[in-house]
Amino acid sequence: MGEQLVKSSLKNSVLIVTLDRPNKLNSFIEPMARQLQDALANAAENDDVRCVLLTGNGKAFSAGQDLPEVVDKGKDYELGETVRKSYNPIINAIRELKKPVLCAVNGTAAGAGANIAFSCDIVLASNKAIFVQSFSKIGLIPDSGGTYFLPRLVGLQRANAMYLLDEKISPKKAEEIGLIYKAVDADKLIDEAQSICQKLAQMPTKGFALYKEAINQSLSNNLDEHLELEADLQTEAGKTHDYQEGVQAFLEKRKPKFKGK
Repeated sequence: MGEQLVKSSLKNSVLIVTLDRPNKLNSFIEPMARQLQDALANAAENDDVRCVLLTGNGKAFSAGQDLPEVVDKGKDYELGETVRKSYNPIINAIRELKKPVLCAVNGTAAGAGANIAFSCDIVLASNKAIFVQSFSKIGLIPDSGGTYFLPRLVGLQRANAMYLLDEKISPKKAEEIGLIYKAVDADKLIDEAQSICQKLAQMPTKGFALYKEAINQSLSNNLDEHLELEADLQTEAGKTHDYQEGVQAFLEKRKPKFKGK
C-alpha cells in the first residue's frame, strides 16, 4: 500500500476528509487525487455518512497541482490527461454526491486547490487563507471547474481579474463578493465547520440531495425546464420519510427526527 495522502474519519454521521501532504502544501499528485476520489466514492456509498467536511493539514488547503509531477512526464505529455484523470472526477464526485459537502479552507488555496473548494456546497475559510488562481503566470487556463464556477459565483469581471491578473483574494474579500460563505478566525475554523456539519447531518439530507440535483441542473436548464424539474423533485421529496416526519413533528409541536431517507 502506498503512502496515505488523504485521511478520512467518520464521527456522528460526518465524514472528515483531510488532504495530508503538508510538506508539499497539499499539492496534488496522481495518488493523492485518486485517494480523494476514493474517499468521496466511499462517502456516496456509506449510508452512515450524511455530510462531508473537506479540509487540509498544515499551512495550506492545497497549492494545486504538483508541477514537477507533470513536467517529469516529458514535453509530449498532454496536460489534459491530468485534468481528466485527477481533477474532473473529483469535481464531478463533489457535485454529484447526494450529501452536503462543506469545505474548510485552512490556508492557501491555489489553482486546482482553490477550484475544488469552490465546487463544494458551503465554503468556510480561515482568516489566514488566501485564494489565487495561479494559472495565468504559467500560461494555463483555470481547470477543475474554474471557468465554470467562478463567473457564476462572482461575475465575469471579477472572475476575469482573478485569472488574468492573478488576483489574490483575502478571506474577508472572498466573503464580501460571495466567493465563499464565511471567513472565520483560524483557531475557530474546524470547530465552526464541524458544528455546521453536525447540524446538516441531523437535517433532512434526502431533501438536500434533491436540492443539490436542482441546483446542478439550474446551471444549464432554461426557466420552463427548471420549473418542471422543481415540480418533479418536489413530488419525490414529498414521498420521503423526512417530509412525513417533518410535517408530523410540526403538527405535534416537537423536534423532528430526520433519517435522511
